[in-house]
Amino acid sequence: MMTASAVSRRAVGVAESATLAITSKAKALRAAGEPVIGFGAGEPDFPTPAYIVDAARDSLDDPSNFRYTPAAGLPALREAVARKTARDSGLIVDPSQVMITNGGKQAVYLAFQTLLDPGDEVLLPAPYWVTYPEAIRLADGVPVPIPTNDTSGFEVTIDQLEAATTERTKALLFVSPSNPTGAVYGRDGIAAIGRWAAERGIWVVADEIYEHLVYGDAAFHSLPVVVPAAAEKTIVVNGVAKTYAMTGWRVGWMIGPTEMVGAATRLQSHISSNVANVSQRAAIAAVDGPLDAVREMRSVFDRRRKTMVRLLREVPGVRCAEPEGAFYAFPDLRGLLDRDLHGRTAHTTMDLAALLLEEIKIAVVPGEAFGAPGYARLSFALSDDDLEEGLTRLIDFTA
Repeated sequence: MMTASAVSRRAVGVAESATLAITSKAKALRAAGEPVIGFGAGEPDFPTPAYIVDAARDSLDDPSNFRYTPAAGLPALREAVARKTARDSGLIVDPSQVMITNGGKQAVYLAFQTLLDPGDEVLLPAPYWVTYPEAIRLADGVPVPIPTNDTSGFEVTIDQLEAATTERTKALLFVSPSNPTGAVYGRDGIAAIGRWAAERGIWVVADEIYEHLVYGDAAFHSLPVVVPAAAEKTIVVNGVAKTYAMTGWRVGWMIGPTEMVGAATRLQSHISSNVANVSQRAAIAAVDGPLDAVREMRSVFDRRRKTMVRLLREVPGVRCAEPEGAFYAFPDLRGLLDRDLHGRTAHTTMDLAALLLEEIKIAVVPGEAFGAPGYARLSFALSDDDLEEGLTRLIDFTA
């Protein structure tokens, strides 16, 4: 029988993904017959476009896809990603600067494994996606959270970055559009941060996975394009998951200086070898194909976004900034804490999330998971009917 001491400190120290845990619990309760509505999902609720599925199906007729292929990815996919990146963000890279990974999550992991030595610090604006601090720690780095809130649009300032910087600062993690807040930095804000990083000689790890999911007047800008001087010390991570509704296909990539990509490739050659070839063939069709599907998704998400913000603002004591990107709202729920809720009281948003799941069968991810106690993340990647039903339950419960 395994004892606690048999498990490595590294494994013990890794926190479970709160978003996956909440989603899994909600699915289990639904399977047991409970009328649970889950707001935890971090994936589009749309099918992968048919032309991408067809490409995967056709790849099964080619025996070369049944064999090992280069650890850095199929040359055709690396070339396609380079073309797609130039088309969508204006960043011009050589295919040798692209490495294909098992989803964007592995790209984040390998970026820090390649970049960090023990004790190196990474500036981490909060709220942050739950995986970022764990990936930094797994590389023996030190995450340095920098708190932001809805009054600042969840954007970090140069003064905050400067105050958090030490002689051990190696990198800044920059995310726009943001998971979990939906914040989208304007071009001027990105320019200021990029210039600051370049002048300081600080690396930037830029997660651009939500690049196509922006709404209203907001626009996506790639930091190394806005500030070319920062490009030589920028690693971009991205993937097909959000844009093409391909979360389960597990294809991401990292783009950076050839030295970094080469080092990451050596690591990947021992961790997983190549990404599944059928998924890579599907990804070629995706990134070389049209963006019609994402435009349709974005239109639906925009409608749901407006509905979610409107209904959350009807909840007594709740404040909700309007997200400009991704598919999440990140409301301030502190007005629901330490008050009577049908004979129950929640003192933290962790308590509140548990209470809401138990009492009204809605699943939200508490802000503690994102380094932002008092808030919660609610995905609007669910059906219109479920979205309205779930938030109506919340309004009625808190009235």
